[in-house]
Amino acid sequence: CPPTAATGSDEEDDSDASTKPIRSEKKKNPVSLFQTGGDPPKEKKTKKKAPPKAAESEEETPETPPKNSNKKGKGKKSKKAKEERAPSPVIEVDNLEEFVLRPAPQGVTIKCRVTRDKKGMDRGLYPTYYVHLDNDKKVFLLAGRKRKKSKTSNYLISIDPTDLSRGGENFIGKLRSNLMGTKFTVFDNGANPDRANADWSNVRQELSAVVYETNVLGFKGPRKMTVIIPGMNTDNERVPIRPRNDNDGLLMRWQNKNMDNVIELHNKAPVWNDETQSYVLNFHGRVTHASVKNFQIVHSSDPDYIVLQFGRVADDAFTMDYNYPLCAVQAFAIALSSFDGKLACE
Repeated sequence: CPPTAATGSDEEDDSDASTKPIRSEKKKNPVSLFQTGGDPPKEKKTKKKAPPKAAESEEETPETPPKNSNKKGKGKKSKKAKEERAPSPVIEVDNLEEFVLRPAPQGVTIKCRVTRDKKGMDRGLYPTYYVHLDNDKKVFLLAGRKRKKSKTSNYLISIDPTDLSRGGENFIGKLRSNLMGTKFTVFDNGANPDRANADWSNVRQELSAVVYETNVLGFKGPRKMTVIIPGMNTDNERVPIRPRNDNDGLLMRWQNKNMDNVIELHNKAPVWNDETQSYVLNFHGRVTHASVKNFQIVHSSDPDYIVLQFGRVADDAFTMDYNYPLCAVQAFAIALSSFDGKLACE
């Protein structure tokens, strides 16, 4: 399938959005797109200031100033600034485990770099992937690797670059595919439902699901991805989704159109460019190499608000930029799904 190239030109982007310019001008803030659960709307006003309340870390403090300045300009103003692959803003990662599961602060894009390490005995088949903040300090966030003896694709995600064991205390989540390798589910590090305690509070949460659409010929043309995530409550926290069995997870809810507390996102369709004879998306300088793995995830009600973008910058290096309401584990797992063998056509 043809790879998706990055375009730096704003014209490309504008032509892309030209069908709905007026609506996106009046766009409400993106937060409302993801709110599903919890209390009636009238509570929103008092609780709007909730995030700082949960300030377990300094990381939340830079949230307030950029809040308004960034939001309206999401679509237009912030473009120019990003052109030079601007580094991530200063982000304090005081407690790594907490940070990688916490949604990005509103109005702040968390910019990361993913590297793929294929060295070693069987790393060709089972490379290790590392996520670092894309800033001066290059703070390590996550590592992921495919498990070897699994019937389906199963990636472990860890907060320790040297410990990718299932039993270790650094295990933070996993990505599991169906037998076909077209649907993926992302779990946190909670317990399997078989080992639930009385009130189910220890049972693992489903953080996301990813569905790749196939056609009769396998994957031809740009990939189509659907990403399903839990909604957010009025305190801007993720609504916990703890399925008791396989029939209750995000994928089944989505298939049965039971979308309570569930948000559906899609990858932005790239546009065919006759000049370059390739599909293109505007990554504003953050992606430099054409690849079938390049994607941007958006909500259909606001295609200008990029929830997650991922793309190649070198043979084994990629940028991964995510925004509210995603956390690092969700973003990384969605990116890992795009590396999976059954989808590959590069």
